Amino acid sequence: MGMISEFKEFAVKGNMLDMAVGIIMGGAFGTIIKSLVSDVLMPPIGLLMGGVDFSALKIVLQAAEGDTAEVAINYGNFINALIAFLIVAFVLFQIIKNMNKFKKKEEAAPSAPPAQEVLLAEIRDLLKK
Repeated sequence: MGMISEFKEFAVKGNMLDMAVGIIMGGAFGTIIKSLVSDVLMPPIGLLMGGVDFSALKIVLQAAEGDTAEVAINYGNFINALIAFLIVAFVLFQIIKNMNKFKKKEEAAPSAPPAQEVLLAEIRDLLKK
């Protein structure tokens, strides 16, 4: 099978559409999680830690002078991103875990053979006698 026909088969089966929808949903989910972390979770955590604004935490390497911008390591933003990543990773882990559990249930319950196959097996057994 040529590469072009394989690509057509792939595109027609809907795999490409499923992948595109997954990427778009993943981007939207990432935006929601980022907002959850920076706007909902971190303010109360910062309040409990003495009114710390995590997004403002930084180590200034060189202060701003005139037209030169400040050079700083913004580790507060990194903490926010790390917490967002951990939430996304946990949610994906749970989704994959449940999908695998569902697949195992499907594999564990083999379907009964078709009636025609059962009938043919009975005829075969009768002919052997």
